[in-house]
Amino acid sequence: MHTDTVRPAVTALRLSAFKSHRGVTLPLTRLTLLSGESGSGKSSALHAYEILARLGSGESLARAVGEVAGSPAACVPAGARPDEQGRRGFRIGCTVDGPVGPVSLDLAVQAEPELRIVGERLTGGGETLLTTALIDPTRPAVQAAWYTAGATPVTRAPLPDDRLGTSLLPLRVAGKTPGQRLVLAAAEQVVVALRSAFVCDPRPEAMRGVGAVGAGTRGRDGDGARAEGRLRSSCDNLPAVLERTSQECARRHAVLVAAVREACAGPVEGLRAVARQAGGAAGGAAGAGVAAGPGGASGARAGAASGAGVRAVLDRGELGELPVEQLGDGELRFLGLALVLLTGPDVLAMDPVGEVPSAHQQMTVLADGMDRCMDPRQARELVSLALRMTERGHVRLLGTVRDPSAAEGLPGVQVLHLGV
Repeated sequence: MHTDTVRPAVTALRLSAFKSHRGVTLPLTRLTLLSGESGSGKSSALHAYEILARLGSGESLARAVGEVAGSPAACVPAGARPDEQGRRGFRIGCTVDGPVGPVSLDLAVQAEPELRIVGERLTGGGETLLTTALIDPTRPAVQAAWYTAGATPVTRAPLPDDRLGTSLLPLRVAGKTPGQRLVLAAAEQVVVALRSAFVCDPRPEAMRGVGAVGAGTRGRDGDGARAEGRLRSSCDNLPAVLERTSQECARRHAVLVAAVREACAGPVEGLRAVARQAGGAAGGAAGAGVAAGPGGASGARAGAASGAGVRAVLDRGELGELPVEQLGDGELRFLGLALVLLTGPDVLAMDPVGEVPSAHQQMTVLADGMDRCMDPRQARELVSLALRMTERGHVRLLGTVRDPSAAEGLPGVQVLHLGV
């Protein structure tokens, strides 16, 4: 087992045939940064991970691919030609380490002429635990066979071709034989690891209240009440979440303030949420008696639109308070990413694995363009913060950077250089 604890974690990402990648396997540690020139496939690797994560959370294939890549054709390797039936597709997979040991999941997806999973393989413990195959192209189903190791070696049944079969196994496998129990344990390990992912892409324009950000965009923000009061992928509701986190854990809030102090120009003595007055002006501090409710959870977006809710401000000491929306793009992105690294699934708009104790989970943050808009000093401080948090074992990070020098000399940071 390659993980430091029994918490399931994705330790390898396979891009067998996906966008610009062919036959690529990326080993993933607690903190892995992908670097390379534009077009080298850094973002594509994160897209493949996110598609797997969404499928592991039970999303349909059409939604997972559509929201991440825009269209199925965008995932097909460049130059791939259709066969005699006009079919093209892509192949991705991963390895998940945990209590069962390494478990591998590999998918073959038909992108054209219709989107469907045409093959899935789950292996672990020296056994092939699940295989699926498209037998009848006229039916929206694949033939599945999973390991039984009883009187009948395998059990066969149809599964839908638009869902991840591994995530459906707990509903189909009885768990009566040792083989079935191995299948269930391996499937749970993979699903827990995939579901424990949060895509973070702080958008400065959204954090300033410019432009609406819909729920359900990258980051699996969910819809309605599920995302209320929890930080969204774009961090557009950061003030309301900051109000909550500053009250819940003073120690972590102090660490956040210290990190922001290193990243921002000028003095920083504090960071807090204050009531937004009519007309958009900041009022007094939102103290412990002001709870984050549905109105505050709309964050900067609702505040910009109606003047309600709260806004975040920096305490500059003798210079007074500075609303965070007046910070530079790099400072805003740093603030959003730092807040994510210092919190957990219960604070983020992600799909929590509620039935699994938090001590057995390990969140993975996916951060594309981690150093975007930042100067070298800010990027270095952010990587250092990520390293400190990943060393604690409850969070992992897979990010992309343009300049890998931010990680130079930092033990525990793996930098993978991708070529065009």
